[in-house]
Amino acid sequence: MYRQPPADSIDIREVWAENLDKEFEIIRSIIDDYDCVAMDTEFPGVILKPLRIFPNTNEANYQSLKENVNTMKLIQLGLTLTNKNGDLPTCGETGKFIVWQFNFRDFNPSEDIYNSDSIHLLRGSGIDFEKHVAEGVEANRFAELLMSSGVVLNGSVHWVTFHCGHDFGYLLKLLTGRELPETREEFFKFIRLYFPVIYDIKHMMQFVHLHGGLNKLAATLQVDRVGHSHQAGSDSLLTSSVFRTLRETHLGGPIETYAGVMHGLGVD
Repeated sequence: MYRQPPADSIDIREVWAENLDKEFEIIRSIIDDYDCVAMDTEFPGVILKPLRIFPNTNEANYQSLKENVNTMKLIQLGLTLTNKNGDLPTCGETGKFIVWQFNFRDFNPSEDIYNSDSIHLLRGSGIDFEKHVAEGVEANRFAELLMSSGVVLNGSVHWVTFHCGHDFGYLLKLLTGRELPETREEFFKFIRLYFPVIYDIKHMMQFVHLHGGLNKLAATLQVDRVGHSHQAGSDSLLTSSVFRTLRETHLGGPIETYAGVMHGLGVD
């Protein structure tokens, strides 16, 4: 049965502009073996709600997502890579297991719009926005490196998320360098291209009568958090461990039956 490594054996690596290229060299070298990618993002919240009436909830949710993602900027992205056994990669220098937390410079709370409650929460979780602006990763450079890393546009890579619409929305906007598509159908065409295999735990858990957010689900499954809540590296690791535990303890049959659905947005 899967067991997450002890907290003191895990290094959530902070990625800034100065070490971005070095960390992507590591990712490129291991992605063929560590091809399950758990992902989480931190962003400036939700501030816009479409006033139009839409034919269904999925379309309404997409239009809200689109307007907010197009208006705001990504703050942080966490990636946790595991192999087919659920093992994390290790660092040759320290021997510790590695998780990545990319800190972006593009969002500036002094200039950009945001949901004040969300930014207050992120500050309380330890995010230093001043350091992000001064030392953070430039989104365009991150996109270039991610495109050539083997992590995206790769049908062998399985993406694991929790309630992932905004996560993939921000990542897709970053990769394409353009606003999100007008329709949900167009959005899913791009998702299938860049992220061919996705699993949304929020969708999966309903089939085994589990409810709530990521923290509640982790507590139910007795999965401990490493790091700080509402930081993308820690959240991506928790997502990865919850996925592995949920799969082993609650989900029977082929895992592929749950692929391709984003909670609140529907099926690709």
